[in-house]
Amino acid sequence: MTIEGLLGRKLGTVQVFDEKGRLRGATAVEVGPCFVTDIRTDDRNGYSAIQVGFQDDPKLNKPEAGHLRAAGNLKLRHLAEFEAAAGDAYTLGDRLGVELFEAGQLVDVTATSKGRGFQGGVRRHNFSGGPKTHGQSDRHRAPGSIGSGTTPGRVYKGTRMAGHMGAVQTTVRNLEVIARNDERGVIFVGGSVPGPAGGVVRIRTAKKVSK
Repeated sequence: MTIEGLLGRKLGTVQVFDEKGRLRGATAVEVGPCFVTDIRTDDRNGYSAIQVGFQDDPKLNKPEAGHLRAAGNLKLRHLAEFEAAAGDAYTLGDRLGVELFEAGQLVDVTATSKGRGFQGGVRRHNFSGGPKTHGQSDRHRAPGSIGSGTTPGRVYKGTRMAGHMGAVQTTVRNLEVIARNDERGVIFVGGSVPGPAGGVVRIRTAKKVSK
């Protein structure tokens, strides 16, 4: 077993011809290059994992720079841990990239979704709104009643209402890697990937493969 995934950057959406000649919508994701910055072991940490870093950052503070000194004084902005078998042969400073993924492989992609600001119940929760007849000219997108005044006499926690929408960690599972470009370090993933173009994404081998 190799490391389960890497960090990358969403480039944007494209159209790609797959092996069967079908034109498919896909998202281009730049994978790495990532560098091994720490190795977690059962003896020292109680679990096995590989920590990798991604994207240059010349403005590290002293604690951050000190953590990366053993890996060759690298200056990396984003760090993340990925599962790896205890016997995997990785050393500090190893460079990892797009070669980890193959065409036809299923992956899970995690990123922070686009922020939508403060939104009402119709857009945030797909509410239908109020009636559009009988003179109700101002209730088309209103939330309506949110609870009884007598029992329970309060609003339950978690009631779906207007509020901040987006900007949360989102995972899309079982996306197919349609193609791979080794020269540019890019994979083309079928379907949509959360987050804006240029956003950092976490790509992992699919864990819950749907049948």
